[in-house]
Amino acid sequence: MIAETNKSPVVPRFPQNTSLKRKVQSAKARDRRRELHEQVWRLRSIGLSGLAIAQELGVSKTTVFNYLRSSTFTERRERSDHGLSLLNPYHDYLLSRWNSGNHNTQELFEEIRTCGYIGGYATVARFTRYLKTLRGFKPAKCSKKNASPKVSSSSHRPLTPSRVTALVLRRPELIQPNEREIIAQLQIAHSDLKSVIELAQQFASLVRQRLPEQLDAWLNKAKNSSVSLLRSFAVSLESDYDAVKAGVTMSVSNGPVEGHINRLKMLKRQMYGRAKIDLLERRFLLAS
Repeated sequence: MIAETNKSPVVPRFPQNTSLKRKVQSAKARDRRRELHEQVWRLRSIGLSGLAIAQELGVSKTTVFNYLRSSTFTERRERSDHGLSLLNPYHDYLLSRWNSGNHNTQELFEEIRTCGYIGGYATVARFTRYLKTLRGFKPAKCSKKNASPKVSSSSHRPLTPSRVTALVLRRPELIQPNEREIIAQLQIAHSDLKSVIELAQQFASLVRQRLPEQLDAWLNKAKNSSVSLLRSFAVSLESDYDAVKAGVTMSVSNGPVEGHINRLKMLKRQMYGRAKIDLLERRFLLAS
């Protein structure tokens, strides 16, 4: 199932279907809209005007008037072509022409237009631009021989280091069955990889659930691991043991404070040499 074991680059369908992260974000946005709708009608029931409601909630008057059209929350209609692309039917054709040595975007665009493609040039250009970033691509110069590797197609997303990390550290309740299968295959692939995945998931679990009693046992496992990066990570945690123990014990941290300091430093660097201290002070106040 894991196409990444092939030596040739693998191109996923373009674009990808809606990811789990996007679905979660969409559900949260829907809950916010529903809550805002209820607030609008609650303020309306006590006699406030549309403009007064907009000022009270800090939203635009257009949003308020749209919600006031119906006392019942209206769901947004999803597009019938959601997650699809006009380029999908021509995906295999473009790859075959690309593998035959034709890397000219304009020519490829004209060819699929004669086949019925009704999309724009920018979509095709975005696809060929992605193909040129694949491993081993070498633009042709004077030689007629194409030295670039053949590109194959797959309905699965390629496994990148960042995607594997996200899968391993994702909350168990958010992992899909097909993603569990990918993790299982990764664990079978190599014994060291299995150890890394298990220790990473255990560490994420004890941090999220705040289980300080499991920290010492985890550190011992990590220090005895055959993976040098895990051993060095455990040693670095032990060097600041009290802070790490507090981090997995207490519900409060200095993270928000550090975030504000980092944001203020960024503003300071953006304003360096531009104006006097009064303008920098004004930017700080507006940013807060």
